[in-house]
Amino acid sequence: MASHNPQPPRNILQPSGTNDSPQAQQYTKGQLDLHQLDANPLTQFNSWFTHAQAEKVHQPETVTLSTSHLPSGRVSARMVYLKEVDPTGFIVYSNFATSRKAADIQSNAHAALTFWWHELERQVRVEGPCERLTDAESQVYYDTRIRGSRVGAWASPQSAVLRDRGELEDRVKEVEERFKGVEGIPVPGFWGGLRVVPETVEFWQGRESRLHDRFRYVRSEGGEWKIDRLSP
Repeated sequence: MASHNPQPPRNILQPSGTNDSPQAQQYTKGQLDLHQLDANPLTQFNSWFTHAQAEKVHQPETVTLSTSHLPSGRVSARMVYLKEVDPTGFIVYSNFATSRKAADIQSNAHAALTFWWHELERQVRVEGPCERLTDAESQVYYDTRIRGSRVGAWASPQSAVLRDRGELEDRVKEVEERFKGVEGIPVPGFWGGLRVVPETVEFWQGRESRLHDRFRYVRSEGGEWKIDRLSP
């Protein structure tokens, strides 16, 4: 008789739920219908974002930025801060010399953003190609950062291997000495804004029994937006 190796038990995670229930938490805070949506997804995003701020959602600008590298197709994701929304798209800032996201985008210009606002049981998903802001455009935001963050942008070879923490601190000291007494520190040429230009945007409102409301905007070649309700 052939022997069978016993399989290790599966670690099925218990959802946090409420009231110590073994079932997943139900979403009951809202609903979404077509008539509630603006014809432009950027206007609709600004409406939802303003509401999230008013409702004291914790850091609603926090977003997952996902990129992939070609030809391998390997995907990477990280949490970043959305810093701007303009009529063209969604803007984050990064190091374009050494970061993994920069290497990914160099090989594949498409990226995705995912916002999750737990307090409102809402999600927004954005997909589209990326483009860099000019140095002049990036300087405007860079000047709003605290001095330590401006120095840090110069000092950190983002995602590069460090010998130890001391190596990073030495680099910071070098940059501080370089710009000693200089208030108007210039934005590094390798650092700046990245705009995700949306081709699709989805607005997701949690509902009971996982029967969520989902609406997807898709931009046509002519620049018009088509809105479809999606099955949950």
